[in-house]
Amino acid sequence: MSSDPNRADLGKDPQRVSGMFDQVAAAYDRTNSVLSLGNDRLWRAAVLRAVAPKSGERILDLAAGTGTSSMAFVPSGAQVVAADFSKGMIAEGRRRHGDVPNLEFVQADATDLPFEDGEFDAVTMSFGLRNVNDPRRALRELRRVTRPGGRIVVCEFSHPPSRAFNGLYRFYNDRVLPVVAKAMSSNAEAYDYLNESIRDWPDQPTLARWMRDAGWDDVAYRNLSFGIVALHRGIRPAS
Repeated sequence: MSSDPNRADLGKDPQRVSGMFDQVAAAYDRTNSVLSLGNDRLWRAAVLRAVAPKSGERILDLAAGTGTSSMAFVPSGAQVVAADFSKGMIAEGRRRHGDVPNLEFVQADATDLPFEDGEFDAVTMSFGLRNVNDPRRALRELRRVTRPGGRIVVCEFSHPPSRAFNGLYRFYNDRVLPVVAKAMSSNAEAYDYLNESIRDWPDQPTLARWMRDAGWDDVAYRNLSFGIVALHRGIRPAS
């Protein structure tokens, strides 16, 4: 484990992970947009289409960060809860979007959610499951707070199936990303952790299996950006 208290590692100690995101909250969205070469907008659009929020529905956006992802659901008229483990992210989200009437910010631990059983019509988590120290427990918690027949959408970094493209992707992550992160971020070491966590994360079929094991039905996934990211979907059984 790193001796730097602001440097998370693959042990994913909750306090270290939360503290790391607290430090990068102010510039987080801008840095991510640059590092993803603008693909973050395309990924958010894919999540929005998959969630397909409707007026009157209650949507949980877990690992919402500053609420940029949650804002995509607001025009539908759904009641959106933007939840994140990081106090800094939640504070920044409230500062930016606190006046939005159908958007609520809640600090929440993905492995012990502060919500009632079956409270949400849909739950979604983008680029956050990878940072949870017990992701399979988080998937069970997400199922618990989803109503029977409700839906889950998980968008997460993954592993490009093409060996040639995966080589280019690893070169970018290992050589280019650290240089750009150092120039843009207040805590460049956070992006060292990002690279490590992506490399360590399981592939698409493994995450799909975890979702089924957590009790989700009709689990399927599709690759985005050649498999840099994968969009997983599922339904909570009606009984």
